[in-house]
Amino acid sequence: MPSLLGAAAGTRSADRAARPRSVTPGRQRWDVGPVRGRPRTARILAAALRRVPGITEAQANPVTGGVLVRHDPRMRAADIGRTVREAVALIAEQPIDAGGPAGGAAGTPAGDPAGGPAPAGPAADAAPPAHRGPAAGPALAVGATVAAGIALVRGSALSRHLVAAGGVVAATAVVLRNDWRRTLDAARNAAGPDGERHPLLEIVGPHRRRLYRAAALSVACQAAETALGTFLGWTGLVLIKGEAAPLARLGLTTASAQLWGLAGLVAAACAAVATLSYASNLQWRRLGQDIEHDWRSRTYRHVQHLELSHLEGERTSRVAGTLTNDVGQLGAFFAGPANDVLQLGTSLALLVPAFLLLAPQIAWIAFLPIPVVAWLSLRHQEKAAAGYAVTGERRARLGSQVINSLEAGATVKSFCTEDHEAAHVDELSEAALESSRLSDRGTIRHAETVRACTTASMAGTLLVGGRSVLNGTLRFEVFSPLIGLPQMLLMRMSRLGGIADQYQRTLASYDRVQRLRALPVETDSGEAAAGPAEVRGEIALEAVTFAYPGRPAALDQLSLTVPAGRVTALVGATGSGKTTIAKLLMRFQDAHSGRVLLDGQDIRDLGRHRLRHAIGFVSQDPFLFDGTIADNIRYGSFDAPDEAVRKAAAMAEADPFIAALPDGYDTLIGERGAALSGGQRQRIALARTILKDSPVVILDEATSAVDNETEAAIQRALRSFAAGRTMIVIAHRLSTVRHADRIYVMDKGGVVAEQGTHDELLARHGHYASLWQIQAGQLAA
Repeated sequence: MPSLLGAAAGTRSADRAARPRSVTPGRQRWDVGPVRGRPRTARILAAALRRVPGITEAQANPVTGGVLVRHDPRMRAADIGRTVREAVALIAEQPIDAGGPAGGAAGTPAGDPAGGPAPAGPAADAAPPAHRGPAAGPALAVGATVAAGIALVRGSALSRHLVAAGGVVAATAVVLRNDWRRTLDAARNAAGPDGERHPLLEIVGPHRRRLYRAAALSVACQAAETALGTFLGWTGLVLIKGEAAPLARLGLTTASAQLWGLAGLVAAACAAVATLSYASNLQWRRLGQDIEHDWRSRTYRHVQHLELSHLEGERTSRVAGTLTNDVGQLGAFFAGPANDVLQLGTSLALLVPAFLLLAPQIAWIAFLPIPVVAWLSLRHQEKAAAGYAVTGERRARLGSQVINSLEAGATVKSFCTEDHEAAHVDELSEAALESSRLSDRGTIRHAETVRACTTASMAGTLLVGGRSVLNGTLRFEVFSPLIGLPQMLLMRMSRLGGIADQYQRTLASYDRVQRLRALPVETDSGEAAAGPAEVRGEIALEAVTFAYPGRPAALDQLSLTVPAGRVTALVGATGSGKTTIAKLLMRFQDAHSGRVLLDGQDIRDLGRHRLRHAIGFVSQDPFLFDGTIADNIRYGSFDAPDEAVRKAAAMAEADPFIAALPDGYDTLIGERGAALSGGQRQRIALARTILKDSPVVILDEATSAVDNETEAAIQRALRSFAAGRTMIVIAHRLSTVRHADRIYVMDKGGVVAEQGTHDELLARHGHYASLWQIQAGQLAA
């Protein structure tokens, strides 16, 4: 009984620790708390899930706590969810990243994602710092500080100063090194077992040379700025003491000559700073813009080639947000914060050696806040990761709800639910606002803490340096030019929190972009295979079986033939597989078994573009683009002349209402054709397919939104258009298909219940005859 109670408690704990973010056929996304901030835990969880039969890929991101699981679409979503929760429950039982013994997940020893034993005892203590978890950086920094303290108590004065300054530098290096290693581990885990490079290097991609050029300009600019600060310090020295020794050694012996020389040096340094700053900022901004452009172009091209099932399974608002906001963040980091980081590093590289050589007495106090500020900033970055992930998810939900409620305006008003929708948006907005406030509170608290550290350092430098000048251990000529330089560095250090903030946002955006780019695209195994030179249009389905994920079979061993150059109709109840047949013909989906043939050739041996060029398709809910009517009819046949556009519109019975519009074919129809009625949109979509002039045409309820008179006119036009081409008409309204050469009556389960001509089916007094009697207004037999 205790074990059962413990298992139940573990399951409840896992339910709280792991929450599904989105569930689509073949793919699930989860928010897993125990993974956040724990690279080693993330690797173990991902490796454990990959070993589960049916799971094809698993990725866990320790920065955002997100877990992506891809699996066989035929597996039930509930089974995958239970597997994820069980794995999280096992891993959450052990403090894997805390240095203690690590528990396994799903039968995998937690010490090694590859299945090796977890290190324990001395072996664990001897692990490299990069694998000791989040506590390694502060621990080593404290160790360096203790060593510096011992040196301050023992040893000579100079050695004490040098060791103290060295301890500060070592502590800073340890903090930065461990953070870089943790980020690299997160990137490798997010990219899978083959990931090697840091995300920032992946983002820059082919723009390495431009990055180096911009970096060189920033380094030169910072060197010029440091020289300017030194020259200003010498100017103060001349005004106070009447001379500056370095200038006197250059032959400028009088105060007037030194002031004139310093004026020239300051002017030259100002000009150099202005020129280099302009050039470097311009290079960084252009680099950021080009990175944004390249990533958006490549990602959008990838999205356009996604398998339709994956594209339909993603929220449109989420995909659009990734292509706009997240891709923009990748470029924005290099347009600004990356430059700040480089200038900060250059300042350290110039000032630390200068102080160690010229004023080792005050080097340690001048740079003491640097490791503290660095550690605080990076610690804030780790804490802020969860907040940014939650805030981003809540904003995505808010945006999705706003878009959905606006698009459903007619439904909302017809059910009088305006106040309900407004309250729902208020609730989501309040949740997003609260998470933003929490993140902002932590960011502001961190910024003020850093400001306090820099202010204390300024006071300490003046105090310690002043005492050294008074007791004669430090010359005033050396102390005066150097006194202002650390403050410039420390003021720049105060922006480290904002840099870390942008850095974290960039990693989160990179993760979302990579998730989108990881979705599979359409592939053509037979793209180069030879196909028929001319499509006749004979279509055959041979024992075709297909099922949507988690549902019964939509088609079960279905076989039927569509003769070339004839009109074939598919009728039947909703869910009998009529539209599924159209999707298989267009290769929006592929059959699980059996074959779909076009002119005797398996369509999987034809390139998708080759196949789709041969088939015109009009869906029940056609999509129109924001533009003119002529642009929408000409879509896909962009070089078609105006006369052909008008002829196609006339055949689709669209010309009369188009001609009645003030701007005719140049009328703007708005987003999704909002300015038109449903019947008008369908007629424009039908005209677009007629203009395409494909040898095979599929009409999926293409006349369902038009009145009976217009339908009769369209039927007359289609009879002339159908001459010599294969036409498949899917309809519920039987009057649409009464003149078809052959009618297949589909029944639930994707089987053919009846087939024949209209008159033959009526004579059988079967299912088709019953439907016809009902639609004709007669009593059913």
